[in-house]
Amino acid sequence: MSDSCLRAHKGTWRRRSVSLLAGSVLILTASAAAGEEAPSAAELDWRPKSQLPESVRNALPAFCAGGYLPSGTGEGNSGIVGAGAKSPESSVPLQASGLHAQYEIDRELHLQGDVRLQQGSFQVTGSEARYRQSSGQVAIQGPLVSRGNGFLLTGERADYSVESGRFDINTATFLLHGPAMRGSAGSLSRMSDSTVQIRDGMLTTCGPQQNDWAIIASDIKLNQAEGFGTAKHVRLEVLDVPVFYWPYASFPIDDRRKSGLLYPQFGSSSSGSGGFLAMPYYLNLAPHYDATLTPQYIQGRGLFNEAEGRYLSGFGQTTVQLGYINNDSTYADENPEKSGQRWALDASTRAVFGSGWVGYGDYSAVSDEDYLRDLNRSLEINQATHLLRRGGVRYQGPNQYFDAYLNDYQTISDRIAQVNRPYAQLPEVIYAGTAEAGLFEAGLETQYTWFYRDNESLTGLDKANGQRFRARPEVALPMRALWGFSRPSFSLDYTRYDLEDYSAGSGSFDRTVPVVEWDNGLYFDRQSSLFDVPYNQTLEPRLYYAWSGAEADQNYIPAFDTALQTFRFEQLFRPDRFIGGDRVGDANQLTVALTSRFNDLVTGAERARFSIGQVQYFADREVTLFGQGGGTRSRSPLAGEVVLNPLQNLQIRSSGLWDPDTGDTEQGRSQLIFHSEDYRYLASAGHTYSKGELEQSDIAAVFPVTDRVSLIGRWVYDSDLNRTVGSLAGIEYNNCCWSVQVVHQNYLTNDRELNSRLLFQIQLKGLGGSGGSSTSVSDAIYGFNERERRRFGTP
Repeated sequence: MSDSCLRAHKGTWRRRSVSLLAGSVLILTASAAAGEEAPSAAELDWRPKSQLPESVRNALPAFCAGGYLPSGTGEGNSGIVGAGAKSPESSVPLQASGLHAQYEIDRELHLQGDVRLQQGSFQVTGSEARYRQSSGQVAIQGPLVSRGNGFLLTGERADYSVESGRFDINTATFLLHGPAMRGSAGSLSRMSDSTVQIRDGMLTTCGPQQNDWAIIASDIKLNQAEGFGTAKHVRLEVLDVPVFYWPYASFPIDDRRKSGLLYPQFGSSSSGSGGFLAMPYYLNLAPHYDATLTPQYIQGRGLFNEAEGRYLSGFGQTTVQLGYINNDSTYADENPEKSGQRWALDASTRAVFGSGWVGYGDYSAVSDEDYLRDLNRSLEINQATHLLRRGGVRYQGPNQYFDAYLNDYQTISDRIAQVNRPYAQLPEVIYAGTAEAGLFEAGLETQYTWFYRDNESLTGLDKANGQRFRARPEVALPMRALWGFSRPSFSLDYTRYDLEDYSAGSGSFDRTVPVVEWDNGLYFDRQSSLFDVPYNQTLEPRLYYAWSGAEADQNYIPAFDTALQTFRFEQLFRPDRFIGGDRVGDANQLTVALTSRFNDLVTGAERARFSIGQVQYFADREVTLFGQGGGTRSRSPLAGEVVLNPLQNLQIRSSGLWDPDTGDTEQGRSQLIFHSEDYRYLASAGHTYSKGELEQSDIAAVFPVTDRVSLIGRWVYDSDLNRTVGSLAGIEYNNCCWSVQVVHQNYLTNDRELNSRLLFQIQLKGLGGSGGSSTSVSDAIYGFNERERRRFGTP
């Protein structure tokens, strides 16, 4: 500093910047020209989409017209960004500059014109500032702009403490860059880089001048470090109209969890007697466990409660869900002989113990068969006939597999006869392993099961319960080359039974069936091009022979878990036409099949696959499952499948069975699936046919009418019933601060009635949402889950 500057007790300097620490004064660089009046915090960093950096622009959904510049790149920042989240300390010098400066040594510094102050990560610009060295306070006149670590503030007047870092602004606006949350306040106190106290405030995630929704409160505290805000005397306004009031609220401002009320859920259902209103409350009890309580009122039924608890341990996650209503008035009126008390329970657990060991458990139960139709809104029960109860441990190693579990069901429909109800496995133990033995490969599959079900009202074989042990050792000679493969194998299928309540003789007996297989294939390929795209075409003929020396009459054995396999292309290469262990099919057959693939040599993608095959039978099939599964024809229907992937986002699949003897199609399933790269457009069409049993067609689509409005629809038609058996129609609106879905759904119940319900989902971006339409739409439309993930930016 010059001598004249040091001698002056009071004087004026122009275009000077100073750095102050413990009373010392240092002359720094000249300042920029005087600034203009600052806009609001949101307006300062908001840009139309075309003016944003490419990385920000590409991350914005199509329905957003613009966004905010990243923290630290806005105007008025001088290119300086706070390096950390710590509050300033007195040891860090305060840097100040202005067009005009007047300084009283050890007393006051007065700056005017394009004033800029910085201390650590804190910085502010204004029109005038007075710094009192004795108190460490700076009074700043606006219009002022203050930037911190991911934070932007503007206001008319402010006070700043050099010692504590506290910053108080009157008539303030603010912007949180992370959650893109903006607002205004009568007064605002920045307690630290991460904490802000707002009085008479408003906040929203809508863009500047777009108050579609806003939270208004007398006192708001935002804590970026912990990821939540609290507010007193809160009201939610939609288009400046109050729609809800809370005396106190706690809400997230990022994706971290926080206890508090969630947004109301509401909707309507013909099976649920009308409208419902739910008020979920989330409890963040600890980092590794939480709960959600959802009391709700259902028109015509009364007060209904659902609860969910989640627990995360070092091994895995456990989830328990419960629904309960003490007196369902509608159900009691419709079923006078039954109680109006209804409940449901769903629990699941997964644990990873390491070294390939996993534990698991699932348990579901309901009070009555109509619960899922009438009341279920959140329980993850997706079976409407038999509810699973299963728990066990599993091991998966390089060459070994082990699984031991207990398995049972609750059959919730009274209309299902006892003879048609499944057996419990108490327990079932499975082991499988393979080993190399020189040129040979040895394998072993074993299964032990104790089958049980209530047999008091049953007779004959249906009454039997008991144990079954099955072992299938195999020896194979695998031969592989680039041009093909051959794998002959020999196995013995051994089964032993020890049964109770068995009426066809002794309950202890066994069965041994020799099985021979020989699988062969060749690979041919050639390269060519189509539309200037090089591709590789393969031709893969395959011969598969199977012989089984099973005894013809096995109907003295109960059917514990056995059924006839659905015949399709994959079954051409299996020796047995039954699944389960109570029947081993007799076989003397040869499969002839051909597959051709078209692979894109640029991307490596498989663009097309064509497969066709047929089984030639050399003997009649005499083994049946109580009359099903036998046959005398010499050849099977032709089984084929076609898979086309002409585009990255388009797939066409078709499979079916065609009988050359009758010229009839026995079965068929065709499906077209399309989604745009960003999943805004979704479309699917399908047709399912089974001769004499079923013929259904379905179409589904999500189609954007504009960048913000999309139509949602699905329709399922049954040709045999000559009626619609399911439909879904809705509309969705999206912008950058809120979205809404309204969906009307028709669905066929077990008693062949077409019920309907109206579903809503409202999402206030940054604060969560309400309703349950997305779950139903996701179940109905392929790709909708991915679309929701991208729409809300979830991982």
